[in-house]
Amino acid sequence: MSLRIYNTLSRELEEFSPLRPGTVRMYVCGMTVYDYCHLGHARSMLAFDAVQRWLKCSGFDVTYVRNITDVDDKIIRRAVENGESIRSLTDRMIDALHQDADALGIERPTHEPRATEYVPQMLAMIGTLERKGLAYRAANGDVNYAVRKFPGYGKLSGKSLDELHAGERVAVLEGKDDPLDPVLWKRAKAEEPAEVKWPSDFGAGRPGWHIECSAMACDLLGESFDIHGGGADLQFPHHENEIAQSEGATGKPFAQVWMHNGFINIDNEKMSKSLGNFFLIRDVLKVFDPETVRFFVLRAHYRSPLNYSDAHLQDARAALRRLYTALQRSAAPAMPAIDWRDPYAARFKAAMDEDFGTPEAVAVLFDLAGAINRAATDAEADRLAGLLRALGKCLGLLQGEPDDFLRAGTTLDEAEIERLIALRAAAKAARDFAEADRIRQELLQQGIVLKDSAAGTTWAAAQ
Repeated sequence: MSLRIYNTLSRELEEFSPLRPGTVRMYVCGMTVYDYCHLGHARSMLAFDAVQRWLKCSGFDVTYVRNITDVDDKIIRRAVENGESIRSLTDRMIDALHQDADALGIERPTHEPRATEYVPQMLAMIGTLERKGLAYRAANGDVNYAVRKFPGYGKLSGKSLDELHAGERVAVLEGKDDPLDPVLWKRAKAEEPAEVKWPSDFGAGRPGWHIECSAMACDLLGESFDIHGGGADLQFPHHENEIAQSEGATGKPFAQVWMHNGFINIDNEKMSKSLGNFFLIRDVLKVFDPETVRFFVLRAHYRSPLNYSDAHLQDARAALRRLYTALQRSAAPAMPAIDWRDPYAARFKAAMDEDFGTPEAVAVLFDLAGAINRAATDAEADRLAGLLRALGKCLGLLQGEPDDFLRAGTTLDEAEIERLIALRAAAKAARDFAEADRIRQELLQQGIVLKDSAAGTTWAAAQ
């Protein structure tokens, strides 16, 4: 079975065939760095981290671009409020983004371009659009894109211009031919810092948001590439405008496949800073370990909504513990090259090849864990544990030491735990099973779970 991906553009599952055999070029819209990242950002980063990991596991050479918007109205306002330079704010927030992403095991993209580094490319594209009659200079000094002059406008959202206007609440702004026309170049305002003003043939100013991704994607991946991704909220108008700008400038199809991840919801509302119902990644990681957060996100399909609560994260940790508990049976399982003919591996591959079906892939991991627990010999348990780790690696999971994960979170003194385990062993040796059970229950009440095996008794923090 070959890889199939749900393409937002066609609204169908399509067999994936890269434009260059063996090579995948993927662009994903990244963060606007005026504040710390929240779990909604984590969902998008983790979704496409899983995508690029699976593409690599499938043998593709992947070039992954995730941009950074480092010039924007929100950034300017926040810098002015803080009394700091734009660069100081954005550098600080980019460092924080990397700290959060690294903690979650998110691999760095191949390229992470900043918008401010690509202003010349943006200006060149705007110039091309103007020459083609797709951009116009407005009376207020801005340069806008003329959406009605691009015949395919609305093909990603699946709506006509009239339908889009029906939901448009923004009045026609000064100089705009149509309220849907995105700004390509914003005229400089006297009160704005000098560092967000670039000279151009259109006058001093700065780029609009939508043109940033068009220019960076085309420069780094080519005028046509394989996959473009981002959150579902970017489908319109951001991605719709990217298509219009890029295809209007080049005359070529922009991205072959469009992928959009679902939201993280709080009480069935999208998590967002504008709604004030968001949780910062770094705050969540003070309570839950990074792998639990990663597992919580990946056991839902990337296109599905995902409801956040402490209870759901606690459940995710308990589930992840079951996988690590199975790995405990094997002292140090080797991680083999995956034989995709193995029944478990074949099922895992089939799940991931069907639009990156992580829920079904995770179910295979649990079936493997069950097989490890039932294995008749240590050799078979070792083989299965090695496969469990290898398949887990395709999702960025199960790479830690089982004992470290299972003991994490307890605040009890280890020496006291070991003392009680020794007392319990002595009680069992004396056939005082009532006392042995009492000690087990005492430890359980303090959040410690015991596991007996031929090698002795081990413990882990209950979750």
